[in-house]
Amino acid sequence: MVKIVRILFVCAVLAAIAGGLFAGLTIWYFGRDLPNYQQLAHYQPPVMTRVLAGDGRLLAQYATERRLFVPIAAIPKRVGEAFIAAEDRNFYTHHGIDPLSILRAAFVDIGRLINHRRPIGASTITQQVAKNMLLSNRLSIARKIREILLATKIDAALPKDRILELYLNEIYLGAGAYGVAAAALTYFDKSLDQLTLGEAAFLGGLPKAPNNYNPELFPAAAKARRDWVLDRMAEDGYITAAQAAAAKATPLVLRHREPTEIVNAPYFAEEVRRALVARYGEKMLYEGGLTVRTSLDPAMQKAADKALRDGLVRYDRGHGGWRGAVGHIDPAPGWPRRLAEQELPAGADAVGWRLAVVLRDAAAGAAIGLKGGATGWIPFSAMRWARPLRQDGTLGPYPRRPADVVKPGDLVLVAPLAAAPGKPSPRRLDGAAEAPAHLYNLCQIPEVSGALVAIDPHTGRVLAMTGGFSFEMSQFNRATQAERQEGSTIKPFVYLTALEHGFTPSTLILDAPIALPQGPGLPPWEPHNYEDRFGGPTTMLVGLEHSINVMSARTTAIIGLDALAKTVESFGIMDTMPHDYSMSLGAGLTTPLRLTTAYAILVNGGKRITPTLVDRVQDQNGRTIYRADNRPCPGCSNVDWHGQPVPVIPDPRQQIADPAAAFQVVQMMEGVVARGTGRAVAAVDRPIAGKTGTTSDFADAWFEGFTPDLAAGVFVGYDQPVSLGNGEQAAVVAAPIFRDFMIAALKNQLPTEFRIPPGVELYRVNPTTGLPPEPGENAIWLAFKDGTNPMTNHDLGLQVAPGPLAAAPNPAPSDGGIATPPLPAVLPLPLHDVPAAGTGGLY
Repeated sequence: MVKIVRILFVCAVLAAIAGGLFAGLTIWYFGRDLPNYQQLAHYQPPVMTRVLAGDGRLLAQYATERRLFVPIAAIPKRVGEAFIAAEDRNFYTHHGIDPLSILRAAFVDIGRLINHRRPIGASTITQQVAKNMLLSNRLSIARKIREILLATKIDAALPKDRILELYLNEIYLGAGAYGVAAAALTYFDKSLDQLTLGEAAFLGGLPKAPNNYNPELFPAAAKARRDWVLDRMAEDGYITAAQAAAAKATPLVLRHREPTEIVNAPYFAEEVRRALVARYGEKMLYEGGLTVRTSLDPAMQKAADKALRDGLVRYDRGHGGWRGAVGHIDPAPGWPRRLAEQELPAGADAVGWRLAVVLRDAAAGAAIGLKGGATGWIPFSAMRWARPLRQDGTLGPYPRRPADVVKPGDLVLVAPLAAAPGKPSPRRLDGAAEAPAHLYNLCQIPEVSGALVAIDPHTGRVLAMTGGFSFEMSQFNRATQAERQEGSTIKPFVYLTALEHGFTPSTLILDAPIALPQGPGLPPWEPHNYEDRFGGPTTMLVGLEHSINVMSARTTAIIGLDALAKTVESFGIMDTMPHDYSMSLGAGLTTPLRLTTAYAILVNGGKRITPTLVDRVQDQNGRTIYRADNRPCPGCSNVDWHGQPVPVIPDPRQQIADPAAAFQVVQMMEGVVARGTGRAVAAVDRPIAGKTGTTSDFADAWFEGFTPDLAAGVFVGYDQPVSLGNGEQAAVVAAPIFRDFMIAALKNQLPTEFRIPPGVELYRVNPTTGLPPEPGENAIWLAFKDGTNPMTNHDLGLQVAPGPLAAAPNPAPSDGGIATPPLPAVLPLPLHDVPAAGTGGLY
């Protein structure tokens, strides 16, 4: 007997040694290349980035997983207790693994494996953190061993609360929600601190099988799981039996989140997204939990979208022609089902248009059916614009009856049309019954496109940006990516340069044919005026107001291309201006954003600004990592006022133009609106200035302008540059869009006069002659720099032949101004008074 005991003892010792060796070898083998668990001490789970408009409303969200990170201190204790009761009741007492739970699960899993069912496992919260964050979900013994080893190490390295924090923010809880905060919003539209006991218990029961406990698909299973968690919480002493019973008696009611009010500005949002990727990278954008506050003004953005779309539709109706129905179906009974299968064309949803089928036509209009079975009526007056577009690109005659435009079965786009007050509804062909009460307009997606940009001229903050008719149709942002010839919008900068070289608004410039050399072997460049009419000696003021080409070209020849290039480049219109005289009429390439920024610099007195879309970026911990406004202001941090003076914030903007000369240009541009090519904008009915711009063959139409505190620019053109049509100048294509935007954007703001800088005197002059008015003549107030008057250098622009030209006086800079080089003593090149010829210039 003793011998048997000894043998058993030796066997036991040997088995223990063998077991120890096996365990040691296992730990060594699987622990060789374990992931670095210490990174969890500083781990931040992927969190969505939120981009906000200037008023704090949501503009866009970027994320790989929809998750909100909440520190453990901000998570209600009851939420954590629900998860611990359901998933790991010994969480605060074990060391990463729970041996008793493992043994219990092992016995259960033997039976499940025999029946070819998936093992249930017995992972602690720590093991789940190790699996979810450092390992994979692949089911294998090797992964389970690595999971156990990692869990023990994590438990030894991190506080329990940190492990719980990682778990509650990382765990997937179904319906696309990662983490408890996102799940609370998804299932109950509540923040964590608003959850009831029953709701917290429901969330605590989800990790085991989120899809199996979805209350919408499996309400009974979801409620049973919630009640089980409540019982576990009562057993573990987290709540009383009475509390558990009361919570179990409460029905499990979901509350879907109200649709988040998202500001609709897709072109602006995409521009911000690209900027954030360029600065921080895609990983930081989609996983870094950034909070980005932008400069977008939602009300202005809405006005910009509407003004541009209305303008493009207006042009398309007048010049694009009717390109036909977007499709065709059988209009026989059963049409609602067939119509429901049709998709709305891209771009229509952005403007609220609907897809309709023509059911029948009549003399007074066409009856239509809409999705859902509703019917309506398109009066003939709402389709008279639809001239057919011929194969050669020309427009056919106006339709004489609805059948010339649509036929039964045609699929067309429509928009509600308000009936004129006091007018009866149109009658159908037979006159027996009135047309349906709901009237609709015939619509068509325009092929022409454009852009509109609005900027705060004092800071450069972009307040609105529309890069096309519809982002759904085209993600190409014409506000920032379309490089087009600027046309006559360059002329204010030609005259600004001249004003800085001795000219005045009253200086006479010869409006007569001119030929300028283009270089060896090339014929002279001979710019034309619109309609080839010339006015002889004409003031700079009139030349800008009426956009006279020859005067701009002659002025450039007098001041020199180097001087113009310096202005154009310093204002950021182009990085490098080609030294060609055609630049004086806008043959260079720029974008609407760059050009609008240049105009903003004009109205702010010549101080350089950089257009910005992002005001501030904060990381997921709330620390500011970027701020567009970097002006130092130590006194601004004083929250309490104790009689200290108001902080003075320095102005770091570089002065790149003489403020007096800039104001003179602004005032002349007021004349463009009051008496010149921009008269369509006068309806804004407040101090406003601007300039039209139309390029050769009418390919591009611009209007750039501003009030004292808002600059905006409009561009209209086809993506593949073709003519907008003979005579389609900016005054009739782009200016009305600018006007409509400004009226809407400024409707709640009081008018403000343009600010007059120091060093300027106002004289009454005849706007045509630029001289003091004779009795009875029309007169306006015109700005002149100190030391000058309407007679100063009055004939400086009449030079027509090569020869010496006395240097013009160069007044000392006024306060805040900058000195400019004197006018060259000799013309930079020969000027020839020859008959006009050639292909014409830019308007």
